Amino acid sequence: MNDDREVKRNIRLLVAYDGAGFSGWQRQGSRGKAGPGFRDTSTVQGVIEAALERLHKEPVTLTGSGRTDAGVHATGQVANFYTGIRSMEARRFVPALNSLLPPEVRVLEGRETREDFHARFDAKSRTYQYRFIAGRPPFPHETRYALPVRRHLRISLLNDYARFLRGETDCSVFASPQDPSKSRSRRITQAWFFTQGDILVFEISANAFLWKMVRSIAGTLLYCEERGLPPGEVADLIRSGDRSRAGPTLPPQGLFLRRVDYYRD
Repeated sequence: MNDDREVKRNIRLLVAYDGAGFSGWQRQGSRGKAGPGFRDTSTVQGVIEAALERLHKEPVTLTGSGRTDAGVHATGQVANFYTGIRSMEARRFVPALNSLLPPEVRVLEGRETREDFHARFDAKSRTYQYRFIAGRPPFPHETRYALPVRRHLRISLLNDYARFLRGETDCSVFASPQDPSKSRSRRITQAWFFTQGDILVFEISANAFLWKMVRSIAGTLLYCEERGLPPGEVADLIRSGDRSRAGPTLPPQGLFLRRVDYYRD
């Protein structure tokens, strides 16, 4: 494109993806180490950057609001990139990118944002949902996006447990041993179970999350519900910080990054 590329504009995208075929959001390695022309098509960030490179005729770095692991989906990932293309309205990046992306990745919105906007560091909270099919055989297509559970789940008891998560919480009991975070305290503003039709949803919002934290929380609460533990024992389990007392980490296919909220929008 023959554009005046001196002035960089900051473009904010809203992205959805089916994570089943990807090794996560984050591009593997750096372009410099991978060599000129390297395109990482195994990650969501990688395929969007490859599409941006085709539009710009040069490498473009995309910054996401946070990483999602292999197999995890998103309906509300936020990302931003800088462009020198001045002749294209921000909203026109939506069809332009979607024409170059695989069908498993869709750009939903595009808009110009302030110069210093950073999709990750400016985020106030992230909201995740884990979805369950409980008490009935799943349809074949559903198991890609929800975890089948053979028994009926007691939502009221699960919500009794979930209320102990809210607030400034030491999440060590849910932390993976490989998590590199220096602090395992997180500010959880919302945690609850509800139904959407015959799908059971666990929704949780926090300022940030440890690696595999949502899947560990969901697995632990179901583990406690199956055993009928009284809420007080679950509160004690959370306070203990003892990972050996927690339940299993659930598989990724039921997990969605639902929404990212910002201090300044």
